[in-house]
Amino acid sequence: MTIQAVVFDIGRVLIEWEPERFYDAKIGKARREALFREVDLHGMNLGIDRGDDFKGAVYALADQHPEWAEEIRHWHDSWLQMASPEIPHSVRLMRALRDRGVPVFALTNFGAGTFDLAKTTYPFFTEFDQAFVSGHLQTLKPEGEIYAHLERDTGVAAERLLFTDDRHENIEAAAERGWQTHLFTHPQGWADRLVSEGLLTAEGAQ
Repeated sequence: MTIQAVVFDIGRVLIEWEPERFYDAKIGKARREALFREVDLHGMNLGIDRGDDFKGAVYALADQHPEWAEEIRHWHDSWLQMASPEIPHSVRLMRALRDRGVPVFALTNFGAGTFDLAKTTYPFFTEFDQAFVSGHLQTLKPEGEIYAHLERDTGVAAERLLFTDDRHENIEAAAERGWQTHLFTHPQGWADRLVSEGLLTAEGAQ
């Protein structure tokens, strides 16, 4: 089946997302491990991805854990340092697809506030033909509703979508709907897949 459009996840596909690495550098590995063991930072972030207010959620959690308040607030105050840098080869692939006239969509678990913040640093966030952001839609991958939003709003048949994501469960949910999929582990593997599908030339996928 001919692919009509390509769908990109963002975190760990187009930009790096490594909160643990940030905290290791900030407070040391041992304290970071204690922080993440005692405070559900990733659970809080899922709430933000589902639509919770960015600063409100972070600061409320900090108030609940005064012994870690300063460290927790970094999740808001230093967020761009956690969500960086961009992955240049992946960004080039996205732009190369658009240059060839291939529609490119984003399907991402991302807070509404953090997405707006990222757009100030990463211009390519504004270059998708359409972006489906969990914080706006208030549904997360791998829930079926977020995939249905993309299918409905783009009008592209499921079997004509090629989707890359770094998480197995998100890929599996898409595949169950009939999407063509690629588990992202490295930009070169994704480049090779795009070339094999005839969407880019080998030169264009560099």
